[in-house]
Amino acid sequence: MVTPDELALIRRLYSRLPKTQHLLRKRLNRPLTLAEKIFAAHAADPARQAFERGTSYLALNPDRVIMQDATAQMAILQFMLAGRDTVAVPTTVHCDHLIQARVGAANDLQTALAANREVYEFLRSSAQRYGMGFWEPGAGIIHQVFLEQYAFPGGLIIGTDSHTPNAGGLGMLAIGVGGSEAADVMAGLPWEVKCPTLIGVRLTGKLSGWTSPKDVILKVCGLLTTKGGTNKILEYFGPGASAVSATGKATITNMGAELGATTSVFPFDERMSTYLRATDRAQVADLAERVRTHLAADPEVEQDPARFFDEVIEIDLSALEPYI
Repeated sequence: MVTPDELALIRRLYSRLPKTQHLLRKRLNRPLTLAEKIFAAHAADPARQAFERGTSYLALNPDRVIMQDATAQMAILQFMLAGRDTVAVPTTVHCDHLIQARVGAANDLQTALAANREVYEFLRSSAQRYGMGFWEPGAGIIHQVFLEQYAFPGGLIIGTDSHTPNAGGLGMLAIGVGGSEAADVMAGLPWEVKCPTLIGVRLTGKLSGWTSPKDVILKVCGLLTTKGGTNKILEYFGPGASAVSATGKATITNMGAELGATTSVFPFDERMSTYLRATDRAQVADLAERVRTHLAADPEVEQDPARFFDEVIEIDLSALEPYI
């Protein structure tokens, strides 16, 4: 279920989408990609923020911070130095990384509880002290819990886990960061990142047979290599995008981390709406559907992607075969 505070956060963001996108569209004198729209809505100073790809640095206000237990320890210690009574943005701690898979779920969990008791007590008490959400050991994997509980189209989140981009499957810019960056945002400071260049991935056709969403990202990885996404955002679009389920999209954006990509993102569609409703977030789906044109690239971008992306990849899902 979505809390009133979370709904209020989403409503505030959606209410400013038309204005921030109009402002950036006017400044750049051209249509916008989805990534640019999301950055515009989260710019600390949208009127003066430079958006020169690969050159300027963006000062952004993320909607949320998520941390896993191994990296949250130092991030919280750094945050404490700010002297705040509460975190400045909604923040959650997820205790999953310190559980080692050796024997079986039940035994491995008990082993982790015994070995990391002091860490878990520190994280639990810190979360309670500073107003953070706490997902105890055994509650689930961080990026999957976030997708099921917190992710929403058009948002910007940073997480101290390399697979934070998993939430791109629900139309978010979800970016993995270091603990010190998370601490800055928790303390109320803008997050700074070099403005990424953009790779457009146009999907056509439909997956068939044994082919799965995983094969889409393996195809992209084969084209770009494990360094080809560095300082870049992969933005998927095209008629084939809506043929992939929300969880399939999340698989694709999750594994974008293997390209070294800043993150990956899909535009909002009916598959995302279906997933939000299936995870008891119908209110979020309703809100997103009202602003759906602001949660996808402008139509001109899809019509002539070479004009608006730094690189374009074409993938026919119908012709794609399983990778081994």
